Order: sequence, then structure tokens, then C-alpha cells
Amino acid sequence: MSEILDTLPPGRYDLFRGPAGVTELRPVEVGTSKIDSLLKRFPEDTLSPQGQRTTSQGGSLARKRYQTGSVFLRGENPVWIGRYREDVIGSDGKVFRKRTSIVLGSKKEFPTKRLAERCMEQHLARINAVGYRPGRIATLGEFIERWKTEVLSKQEPSSIRTVNSHLKCYIVPHLGALRLDQFGVENQQSFVTRVSEAGVSRKTMLNVLGTLSSMLNTAKDWGYTCEQIEVRKLALPKRGLKYEAPRFTLEHLRLILATARNPWRTLFYILTLDGLRAGEVLGLKWEDIDLGHKLIKVSRSAWYGQIKTAKSQASETVLPIPETLAEVLRIYRNEWKPNPGGFLFVTRNNRPPSSNKVVEYRLWPILNKLGIPRCGLHAFRHTHTSLLLDGGATPAVAQRQLRHSDARTTLGIYGHVVGDAHREAVEKVASILDPVGPKLEPVTQLIQ
Repeated sequence: MSEILDTLPPGRYDLFRGPAGVTELRPVEVGTSKIDSLLKRFPEDTLSPQGQRTTSQGGSLARKRYQTGSVFLRGENPVWIGRYREDVIGSDGKVFRKRTSIVLGSKKEFPTKRLAERCMEQHLARINAVGYRPGRIATLGEFIERWKTEVLSKQEPSSIRTVNSHLKCYIVPHLGALRLDQFGVENQQSFVTRVSEAGVSRKTMLNVLGTLSSMLNTAKDWGYTCEQIEVRKLALPKRGLKYEAPRFTLEHLRLILATARNPWRTLFYILTLDGLRAGEVLGLKWEDIDLGHKLIKVSRSAWYGQIKTAKSQASETVLPIPETLAEVLRIYRNEWKPNPGGFLFVTRNNRPPSSNKVVEYRLWPILNKLGIPRCGLHAFRHTHTSLLLDGGATPAVAQRQLRHSDARTTLGIYGHVVGDAHREAVEKVASILDPVGPKLEPVTQLIQ
């Protein structure tokens, strides 16, 4: 046979069995054989030498098979565990296959194995889909660094400060070396237990889990393999005593306002009589105050000397100014020193002061002198809320005055912005404090 092949001209030949049972070699045109048909369907660059499919990252995968996974019970309080294999992309860009376990639910949720298997089928639908592509994996610490640069840096300064605290104190020390794909319900519970044993409250734990959940949502959107956090599946710390927001008594408030001197006295009056947030008061300009119509516009906030928009869309609004506060503002304007930005309160560099500096160097000395427990500027807002409700304001009016997002109301033009009930409510707050009155000594003091 080899001698016959040596005598044939170069080319491609197929074996054919003739009608008399004689085998013949016939030349075949390129592109018409079965091999050519297969090569057209599977180009050479998609087939590895071993017949495996390759990936865009250069690695090769074993032939994909339809998976049913395995389902079994585990634990003293039995839960159904599902186990399967999944292709993932490592931090080096190479693809490998890993075993994954997930909690499907309790024995109570799925009384029979067949019901648990149906739940497992839903989880595997993504992997068994025709267009399935491997997901990415990385350690939580590696992902956090990228997330901080591309996502966290674009959030509000106050949010950045809170999240960085969660990362530094809880998340990175406990979870930084853990791979994203390993952070399932079991490891999530282990994290909650360890942090809770350190004395962290339920509220703080929920806030930390909120930060983690936000990060994992982004990770999933970016194609990483990870399991989302479901609080209902986690055993959290027991609820402690109900948190009581710090606030001043009526007598303490009168003493503070009588002791303070301008510009702090005016600042404390605004916090008390209109319930603004500290940053909103520090961001006020005279253009925001209409003493003729007795209205104050809230549209910006100051945070560590930086000006930003109000906390939320609901926070941007117009509020009534009670007569007592209007008189306080008129007196303060007469002694106010102009600054380029037109801000009511500025430091020597003509920028709004930081709220923590106001608390530390202006409020606390007064509280220490009067023997009142220390608290922050937000205590004025809590006190305003208490006086507002004690004065007979309806919950709807109180929510509008405090500008919470769940009670956002579209406001009209100046003359129609504030209803009679709304104005009457804040006037009642002022009348409770009226014995202090707007009798201010004209003292001009530059903020240090």
C-alpha cells in the first residue's frame, strides 16, 4: 500500500469501495471532505491539541458537561447544601475549575430532597446555559483597593469616612485574605460571630454588612464570582436597649442660648428653631435667607470646609423662619463682617468652619461651664423635633420640616411655600423659648 501511495501525486485522497467490492483511492478537492467541513465549523484557533476548547485568556478548559450537582443535608439543624463545579478566571488571568458549595435552604423550607434539587437546578441554570462564560475571582483585599479607587472615591465625604472606618476596623482585618468566591453564608456567619464577640452592637453590625453588600453587588456587576449577603440567613447580635438620641432639656437649651455669644449664638438659634443639620447651617449664605418673607432656603452643606449639595433631593427645600429667629438674624447681620462667599459663618480663611471644631472649641466649653453632658450639634436638631411635636405639630408637618426622604413634598414659589399649619408649628417652638428673647449684645467675633 505504501508503494502505491508513493507513486501518487501530492494531494488529498479518500478510500471508496466500488460495486465489485474493490477499494479505490480517489483524489478529493480541498473543501469537500468531511474533515474540511469540521475544520470550517471549528477553526484551528478554537481547538487545543488535546481537543479541548480554549478561552480568550489563553487557558484551556475541559469539555463542558451538563451539571446536576449534588445535594445533601448537613448540620444539627439540617440545611440543604448544594455542591457543583464552576470555571473561574484567577487573578493571573488563567481559567481553572473549582468546587463550589452553597446553602439552598433549611429542611423546613425543602421537606424533600427532590424539592432541594429543584432549587439546585435554578442555581445551575446559569452554568449550564449555552452562553456561559467563566467568572473572575480575587481576594476581598485586592477587590477593595480597586473598589475604593473607582467607586468609593466618588461618594460623599461623610460616606467615605464611614466606609473607610468599616474597612479598617472590621472588613479588611477579618476578610482581606479571603477569596470573593469563598465568602459564602458560612464564612459570612463566621465573620458576624467574630465581630459581635468584640462587643459590636447589632446596629453597627448591620451597617458593616450594608457596606459589604454594596461592595459585593459591584463585584457581581464586574463579573466576579461571589455570593450576595442575605441578612435573613445570618444570626445577628441581639437587640440592645433602644437608642435614645442625645438632646437638651428645655432648661439646658435656654442656658446655652443665653450663655453663647455671636456668631455662635446665632448658629445655635438656627439649629434650634429650624432644625437644620449642622452642615446645612455652616453652608448658609445670606442669599439663602429672605427676612422679608421669613423664609430660609436649604440647598448646600459644608463638610470640613468643602461645599457640597444638600444631603438628598428632599433636603433641598425652603423652610419658615419664626419671628424670634428673624430678629436674631437681623441683629447678627448688622454686626456680620462680609466675606467673598457671602457665608454666614467663616473662619479666618473665609471658608465655613468644620462642625467638629465648632463642637470642640465652641459648644463643649459652654456645656462644661454649665455642667451639661457633652454632645454634638445634632442634639439641637433632636431637641427641635421634640419641641415641634410637643407643640402639637402633626407627623406630616414634622417630617416636612425635618426633610426626610420618605415625606418629600413638592414646594411652590415663595409666597405659597409654607402653609399656615407649618408656620404655626415653628412659631410655637420659638414661643416656648421666648423668655430668652432676641435681646443680643452686639458682639463681633471672628471665628477662630
